Amino acid sequence: MDPKEKFYRHFRDSVDALQDQIDQLTQLSSIGGERQDATDNILAGISKLQNEVADAAEFTPAYDRRQYSDAIKGLQDKLNETLAKFAPKTRFQFRRTGTDHIDMGAPENDPRLNPGSLSRRPRSPTTAPGAARSMAEENRDIVGDLPSTGKNYNEELAKPDLASIRKPSFSAAQSIDISDHDGLHIILPSSASRATAAGCLRNLKNCVIDLSIPTAQGAPFPGLILKDIDRCLIVAGRVNGPIHINDVTNSILVVVARQVRIHNCKNVDIYLHCASHPIIEDCSGMRFAPLPEYYVRDDDPSTSLFWDQVDDFKWLKTSQSPNWTTLSEAQRLSDEVWTKIVPGQPGIGVEKVLAKVGIPPK
Repeated sequence: MDPKEKFYRHFRDSVDALQDQIDQLTQLSSIGGERQDATDNILAGISKLQNEVADAAEFTPAYDRRQYSDAIKGLQDKLNETLAKFAPKTRFQFRRTGTDHIDMGAPENDPRLNPGSLSRRPRSPTTAPGAARSMAEENRDIVGDLPSTGKNYNEELAKPDLASIRKPSFSAAQSIDISDHDGLHIILPSSASRATAAGCLRNLKNCVIDLSIPTAQGAPFPGLILKDIDRCLIVAGRVNGPIHINDVTNSILVVVARQVRIHNCKNVDIYLHCASHPIIEDCSGMRFAPLPEYYVRDDDPSTSLFWDQVDDFKWLKTSQSPNWTTLSEAQRLSDEVWTKIVPGQPGIGVEKVLAKVGIPPK
């Protein structure tokens, strides 16, 4: 089937399913969080659809992308109208922008590379005071965007602290957004499982970041973006949708995701559990290994899946791409590293952890 036709059918089915879910909201009870859980699932579904439209931009013309954007906007409007019927008003709403049509394939609007890009337009003068923010704004963990809290997690993490390991709760945040840090060891506790929107790790150097605990027993993240990262060890937790890895160098990643897209990366080891072929583009020095046993769950269908079936979009020959290879068992990190070193120990700083996992010194 032609890729454009295949995506059109998938998009149409996804929109129909989301419309049905929105229609069913009126039949759900607010008691016990039933309606709120359904709303969160719809928000995650719309966010996933936006990412898929951006992914399909390489083979869909601008006119088709315009139609897709109109359909997504229709979903947002319908969700707003449905939620407006409930009391008290929910803050999970999309804001209309001053633009009639948005090209999801345009770089400035690509949600993979510019999280929250669709919300960075001036608020309409006619917007009523106290109107709800867009989903993209909700996806950013910024002071003022969090309900009933004045925390700015990135500012808080950047403050000097005697503890070598930071454990921000993110319990009041709707998404994980960790950015602009150097030399930190961050472990998210289980309270961060309330952040159910797609997350982003961005502009990080010489860090150890572990997101696995919130998704170990709870719901996985609907999507995740890793961008502009150097000399880091990142355990990305579980991602139910796509994970986009861009401009990462000299690092080690642990990834469990449905779809993995990797762009402009160099010298990165990826321990991977993936439900589809991982895709690399403009990359070199990539090495892949199966998910470490320490992170395997009983309900995982397989620990290997497609970890070693990488598609290199910049290598069209039938021979093996020179841009990636697999890690032999002897080259992979030991169970002791994952169980004792990565979680952190008293007196062991970030540089010692990075050295023990084999990341070269600065």
